[in-house]
Amino acid sequence: MHPPRGLPLVLLLLFALLAGCASKGPSGYSQTGQASFYGARHHGNQTANGERFNQRAMTAAHRSLPFGSKVRVTNLDNGKQVTVRINDRGPFVRGRIIDLSRGAFARIADTRQGIVPVKIEVIR
Repeated sequence: MHPPRGLPLVLLLLFALLAGCASKGPSGYSQTGQASFYGARHHGNQTANGERFNQRAMTAAHRSLPFGSKVRVTNLDNGKQVTVRINDRGPFVRGRIIDLSRGAFARIADTRQGIVPVKIEVIR
């Protein structure tokens, strides 16, 4: 039995369409939950996208957003915002939706807090 004649072409077009969407990030996507940060002990280690982690950079880890996505993070307690670039995977703790670099976290909250409620929005 052979697959329908046009099936390979349809699958190829579907794959190309999905790949194009993934590379740009889901603009308009938002999520609320807890943000944490990671810093000193990870500084210099390789991130999931292959670059070195810099705790002072405006970067973050998210479980599924494409690498390179720009995300606006708003602290729901004080309204402060920071824009970060996704370059790593995580967090892997229930309830947490994003791990910010220490530098990014410090822009929206006192690092002594450790965890804050946030809304994240993909902007690019």
